[in-house]
Amino acid sequence: MTTLIEVSALQERMDVGLRTVLLDVRWALGDPDGRADYLRGHIPGAVYVDLEADLSGPGSPQQGRHPLPEPRAFAESARRWGISDGDTVVAYDDGGSTSAARLWWLLRDAGFDRVLLLNGGLGAWRAAGCPLATDDEQPAAGDVVLSSGRMPVVGMGARGFNDVAEWAATGILLDARAGERYRGETEPVDPRAGHIPGAVSAPTSQNLSADRRFLPAEELAARFAALGVTAAAPIAVYCGSGVTAAHEIAALEIAGIRAALFPGSWSAWSSHAGLPVATGAEPGGRRHAG
Repeated sequence: MTTLIEVSALQERMDVGLRTVLLDVRWALGDPDGRADYLRGHIPGAVYVDLEADLSGPGSPQQGRHPLPEPRAFAESARRWGISDGDTVVAYDDGGSTSAARLWWLLRDAGFDRVLLLNGGLGAWRAAGCPLATDDEQPAAGDVVLSSGRMPVVGMGARGFNDVAEWAATGILLDARAGERYRGETEPVDPRAGHIPGAVSAPTSQNLSADRRFLPAEELAARFAALGVTAAAPIAVYCGSGVTAAHEIAALEIAGIRAALFPGSWSAWSSHAGLPVATGAEPGGRRHAG
């Protein structure tokens, strides 16, 4: 299944008038409101998507800082953005697709497969000399019908955190956060520092080249193989709150590997004093109970 679209291919679609819904998902930890950046310049025709309001439910210790949105609310948002059945959606941001991938994952989970990430995002669009717009796009409502539960998840339902703990012990659990957060050297937003015992450090930033484009499929495959990942092994991914983990899942898909998402991620795990954490560079690390 295709995951990425290049700027040249997007330009061609737009030039010949192929129906394309462009969604701007600018967001960053510590700077959650991307609307101001959107209004300063975005791809013509792109609709702004608010990650906090549209791509997340209310945060809680059980579900983390950015729980998955309620399926009905997400479907209503998708129609508000102008998506109809049969459309092609292209999502982008200005940070290497690290927030746009959340929208990509949610649409895929909702059964909408015609969604692509713009490789290199807004930076690649600018680098190609393409024009920007500053209007606040208000599209006509779409009529897309969405479902939910099409993408694999871990850590939800009755088994919850036990499911995650067992996955880390018997499968491969990737931690997509920066290395210093994994090691427990710093923790800017969540209750405790460290990682889930057994998880392997796999920072999202290493999925990208210097120009914030995804590495080629063969390089991503080699990167994940070095971490012990194979297409036959059960893989799950978490990050701080389930946002950039979707980016890692996209990178794994480009490499031909399917992976599950732990939506609550570290923000949920670290909120429960009874759950163990590990620190240091190794998956087992130094364990701290509660």
